[in-house]
Amino acid sequence: MHENTPRLTVTNEGDVIVAELVDKKILDEVAITQIHEQLAALLGPVAAPKLVMDFARVAHMSSSALGMLITLHKRIREKQGELRLCGISPSIYEVFVITRLNEIFQISKTRPEALASL
Repeated sequence: MHENTPRLTVTNEGDVIVAELVDKKILDEVAITQIHEQLAALLGPVAAPKLVMDFARVAHMSSSALGMLITLHKRIREKQGELRLCGISPSIYEVFVITRLNEIFQISKTRPEALASL
């Protein structure tokens, strides 16, 4: 069982939660659900969460992973929070452009840029 496998490395930078995705490939439903649950548990008690998601290690992700990000974005917005994405590889960024998700998400090249934008 993979239930205890952390899919995220979480750190705090002041009042900002930084979640770095651990997996190189985010393709299967189990991994996506685990990431979503870990983030939901992190953000649950926070009133207006500020979250930076770092994709530096991620080489491939599925459309289901994009769906999870959209849901997460909506939840954070409902709580008057902010979400930033950073470290996205050119091939994944291309998917964001094709799907026009780059217009929904605020995407920074680096973690310091993402932190500075909050």
